[in-house]
Amino acid sequence: QVQLEESGGGLVQAGAPLRRSCAATGRTVRNYAMAWFCQAPVKEREGVAAISWSGGYTYYADSVKGRFTISRDNATNTVYLQMNILKPEDTAVYYCAADRALRRTVMSGRGQDYNTWGQGTQVTVSS
Repeated sequence: QVQLEESGGGLVQAGAPLRRSCAATGRTVRNYAMAWFCQAPVKEREGVAAISWSGGYTYYADSVKGRFTISRDNATNTVYLQMNILKPEDTAVYYCAADRALRRTVMSGRGQDYNTWGQGTQVTVSS
């Protein structure tokens, strides 16, 4: 059974960059799409970015396009989220997730596509 361990969260100032990592252990995720979700207080969880198993297809929420970049290293079973030009409204708990389907190529921010979740890590952007 795969487990996802996130790192790289914390407190940053607006405009600063932050890089999140998500390491999968237990089994390889190289054949599964991976994604990042976020949940702010009193808001529903939403998909931020997703990447296909090969890295050839990606999805970004409109709110992060041009600022965030998702990438993966299948050799190390790790997914990254580079967060640039951070804004206070990016403040949320961020979760890494692994797809339930094998080799999906149509990426989206739908939570029901994913069945394995990390523990979530707080990202706070101060103004």
